[in-house]
Amino acid sequence: MANLPPKRPYLLRAMHQWITDCGNTPHVIVDAERAGANVPRAYVKEGKIVLNLSPSATQRLKLGNENIEFDARFAGVVHHVLFPVSAVMGIYAHETGEGMVFSEQDLGPQPPTRPTAAEEGGKRPQLKVVK
Repeated sequence: MANLPPKRPYLLRAMHQWITDCGNTPHVIVDAERAGANVPRAYVKEGKIVLNLSPSATQRLKLGNENIEFDARFAGVVHHVLFPVSAVMGIYAHETGEGMVFSEQDLGPQPPTRPTAAEEGGKRPQLKVVK
C-alpha cells in the first residue's frame, strides 16, 4: 500500500467549509505547546488556545496540509499566526458546538518499525526449499 496522506488536513478543511456554509463561526482548539506553533502567547490557557477561523476574523487564511496560517487582530494588534495541522485538537461551530475532535490516527499511519533481534527471539529467518 502506498503512503497515504494524513486525514486531518482534509477533515479540517471539510469541517471548516461545512461550518461556514451553515452560517456559523468555525473555531479550532490548538495545542499551543506543539513545536512550530506560533500563536499569541497572551491568549494561551493551560497550553491551549481557541482561534476563530471565520473569514471576518482572519486575513490570508491558508488551510494547508502541513500548516495553518493567517493574520488576525488580538486586542487591536495584528498577529501572524502559524501552527502545524498536527497541533489542531478539534474544530467546532461556536454557535452550536457541533464539530469534530481529532485523534493521533488522523495524522496518518505510523511507518512500520523493524523488530529487533530480541523481539524475533534472536533467530535469523531461514528459507526452505519446497518441492
